[in-house]
Amino acid sequence: MSELKVRSVGVIGLGKMGRPIARHLVAAGYNVLGFDPDPDAVSLAKDLGVTIGATCADVAGASDLILVSVGFDEQVEEVVFAADGILAGAGKTAILAIASTVSPSYMMALAGRVKQRGLEVIDIPLARGERAAEEGNLLVLAGGPKDVLARCRPALEPFSDGIFRLGETGAGQVAKAVNNMLLWTCLCANVEGMDFAEAFGVDREVLREALQQSSGANWALETRADERPALWAEKDMMIMLAEADGARVAMPVAGTVKEAIKAFKIARNLPMPKRQG
Repeated sequence: MSELKVRSVGVIGLGKMGRPIARHLVAAGYNVLGFDPDPDAVSLAKDLGVTIGATCADVAGASDLILVSVGFDEQVEEVVFAADGILAGAGKTAILAIASTVSPSYMMALAGRVKQRGLEVIDIPLARGERAAEEGNLLVLAGGPKDVLARCRPALEPFSDGIFRLGETGAGQVAKAVNNMLLWTCLCANVEGMDFAEAFGVDREVLREALQQSSGANWALETRADERPALWAEKDMMIMLAEADGARVAMPVAGTVKEAIKAFKIARNLPMPKRQG
């Protein structure tokens, strides 16, 4: 298995993350195929040199590695297991890589179901956001067999500058859940701190600049995460809390952050993510 090289990569989901990933893969010389139900996303991907498949099965059948970059567990379920989904077309030596952020328990269950069908599967949730996707310096938090990840690594490098194997399949999702909890914790703390400072007449922008050179520095502060919609925050925190309940792990900070991020969005009239299914 490990000596087989990845030459063709399928990208399922050509949105704000999938499209730049596809672009970097094309630039690196890979044969890139893609699928997305959105005609605008398809048009933009075509302009980048991506070959568009009529179905997920079509893309999978011509791909050595199939990257899934969609929003929710139920969307992953659909693109993988539908009658015209990935498993309907993938060859026996193909690898399925879930780049979406899903719950670790769902990821592990999915891996078991996919392996019963003869396919290798890894999870590779991505960190650092849309800007990093555009620039090609995403962080890959990977879970899966060492030899399978080794086979995929050259195809992950064009859009990332850090690839960490955290353990077996599902471990990447665990790491992403921790990453997201820390992100939203910092965002909430940043907002509270800035509001406090402003109440005493301190200039927010000068304070932001100062804090970035202090022990209070954090990624959310540096990238102005508080000025963006934080679309996935509730989903991320619900994943963390549900998994913690199942594992009987107490996470009082995570519970507080879930409510704090909700208050942050309500106060700013920010949109909530639209769950499908």
